[in-house]
Amino acid sequence: MLSLARKTLNRVPSFQDILQGRMTHPDVSVDVLVIGAGPTGLGAAKRLNQINSPSWLIVDSNETPGGLASTDVTPEGFLYDVGGHVIFSHYKYFDDCINEALPNDDDWYSHQRISYVRCEDQWVPYPFQNNISMLSKEQQVKCIDGMIDAALEHRVANTKPQNFDEWILRMMGTGVADVFMRPYNYKVWAVPTTKMQCAWLGERVAAPNVKAVTSNVILNKTAGNWGPNATFRFPARGGTGGIWIAVANTIPKENTRFGEKGRVAKVNANNKTVEMADGTTIGYQRLVSTMSVDFLAGAMADQELISHTKELFYSTTHVVGVGIRGSRPERIGDKCWLYFPEDNCPFYRATIFSNYSPHNQPESSKALPTIQLADGSKTQDTEAKEGPYWSIMLEVSESSMKPVNNDTLLAESIQGLVNTEMLRPNDEIVSTYHRRFDHGYPTPSLEREGALTKILPKLQEKGIWSRGRFGSWRYEVGNQDHSFMLGVEAVDNIVNGAVELTLNYPDFVNGRQNTERRLVDGAQIFAKNKQ
Repeated sequence: MLSLARKTLNRVPSFQDILQGRMTHPDVSVDVLVIGAGPTGLGAAKRLNQINSPSWLIVDSNETPGGLASTDVTPEGFLYDVGGHVIFSHYKYFDDCINEALPNDDDWYSHQRISYVRCEDQWVPYPFQNNISMLSKEQQVKCIDGMIDAALEHRVANTKPQNFDEWILRMMGTGVADVFMRPYNYKVWAVPTTKMQCAWLGERVAAPNVKAVTSNVILNKTAGNWGPNATFRFPARGGTGGIWIAVANTIPKENTRFGEKGRVAKVNANNKTVEMADGTTIGYQRLVSTMSVDFLAGAMADQELISHTKELFYSTTHVVGVGIRGSRPERIGDKCWLYFPEDNCPFYRATIFSNYSPHNQPESSKALPTIQLADGSKTQDTEAKEGPYWSIMLEVSESSMKPVNNDTLLAESIQGLVNTEMLRPNDEIVSTYHRRFDHGYPTPSLEREGALTKILPKLQEKGIWSRGRFGSWRYEVGNQDHSFMLGVEAVDNIVNGAVELTLNYPDFVNGRQNTERRLVDGAQIFAKNKQ
């Protein structure tokens, strides 16, 4: 197949080109330009390099690659990811690229997920809806009554749920909805479940087995692990961001522009140029943009696209980190991440980040002063002392429907840790962290698909593949493996017209029928299953 360069560069301009302003002379011209060096952009760059594309470039305004999968380090030496990220995969290609970047056994730690829901002052094993045997008898009756009613209604229902709230009631009943699903999901998404669609759910929410739940209640048993991330890997060093730094190191440096010289100012889709913040212009034939699509529309100054992106909704994420002196307490144990539906704390999820790797916190020999005790009081002893240390990472959502006081959130979060018995009042806090990420979660709102069907095709008509967590705005394919493959598949579509499975068929990618995809070519399986 002829390369894009042979087909599109160095051609004689047409009269239409001249009318549309394509006679500009960019400082640099490439076949494929990739904006953003998060997982999606690096997936595109990795694929372009692998197929020996003759002319491509990846740009990012950050000096360090990783995007929303990056990791911060506090002055005291505690690491915190941009939210709770772990590695589990639906794709062999993804596995191969990650293992190439971090090839050694000591590059990784493997974990069994140990997750709980904090409810009624106790830890209920995840998933909550399969473990109501842990609740009070009153709540058990309420949940089982609701499940039975839901199962009976589900048998005769001839319509699909119209929103996430209806799906919850149809699948789990009013008891589980009121005790856990509604309050927890409001804390996550910062919008009521009635304003969310349900097509995104796939493998992300476990539907309860009423017989098994009832049996567990009678026998006072709990259900085991569930879901695609029941086992996961985590990098030994550098946090999640260390993965993407390592992946970026496998692509040629001459094809990258990071930092201020990689900051995009304007995108001109008519003459296919991108103006950078330093005034230079890059000409392209095809553009893979991983910018948030609302930012992209603004950079294009396209009023029609801007109006459509206003139909998309998102929540802001606050990441709060707390570093504590002392040995990890028994009450914490080997817990991974924990869910909090109740209103005695602002966070919806806590991750015991020190459990993922011993390198996520300073070594015990490092001496640090105590900032405060967990109850908010100051200690009289200000002398720096050695560890050991452990850490907790918290996530809090924000939206116009769920405002957050940025100035008091850290103190409220620490109090929430005391309220939920994660911390004791006299625990010594030696480090705190708080960072606000404006675009945290792309909301699967009722309006989402209507907006995307207007936005993404129009962009592609202009030679722009908008992909990624906020580039294509599909949360159900927004994990690290999905995001990486969105970039890979965009390049394959550009070069040879291959089907973009992850973008267009998330149910197939996430479904049980895709278990073989990690061994052979997914497009072949998809074609076979469609016959």
